[in-house]
Amino acid sequence: MILYGELAPGQAVTIYGLVDELDVGMTPVREAIRRLTAEGALVFQGNRRVCLPDLGAQDLEDIAFVRRSIEPKLAMQAAENITPDVIENMKAIDAKLNDAIAKGNVLDYMRYNHQFHFTLYAEAQSELLHSMVSTLWLRYGPLYRVISGRWGTQQLVDRHDETIAALSNGDVKGVGDAILADMDQGFDIVRKLFD
Repeated sequence: MILYGELAPGQAVTIYGLVDELDVGMTPVREAIRRLTAEGALVFQGNRRVCLPDLGAQDLEDIAFVRRSIEPKLAMQAAENITPDVIENMKAIDAKLNDAIAKGNVLDYMRYNHQFHFTLYAEAQSELLHSMVSTLWLRYGPLYRVISGRWGTQQLVDRHDETIAALSNGDVKGVGDAILADMDQGFDIVRKLFD
């Protein structure tokens, strides 16, 4: 719900509402809220309510700085370990992402974009960096969804073909460069929220 922007920044939800919507017990919801609050993805408001933080321009710049520092390195580490099967899987994910863009399906775009990146990052075999990036994506996702929902998917041209080409050619630096260019494109789009 958070990662793909199904909740908007600042939107409050009740614990009971989450229990009903997710059709799970109170304990798993409380544990998830506790973890997500610790990661900064949710803010506890009292009265059994939580909300997504309402991030500002400086928050976006902080997230961009850290993601730009970590993700290209993670992608380059992954490129050193990648197998042809994983590259083929990434091609299939990217085809679904391109279909979501063509159909204007923002939620599927968000899902497949995340799946593409994290399929790659898993190959880096770096649990610490993977965990840090996951937390940053949780905080960034709702902002990205707001802008994607506002302008539609036609503005969301990705750089995944460049990433796949670099992976296929064994170009480790090219993979890092392509991921960085892909991220920068996304950050530039989200910055328009604050213009």
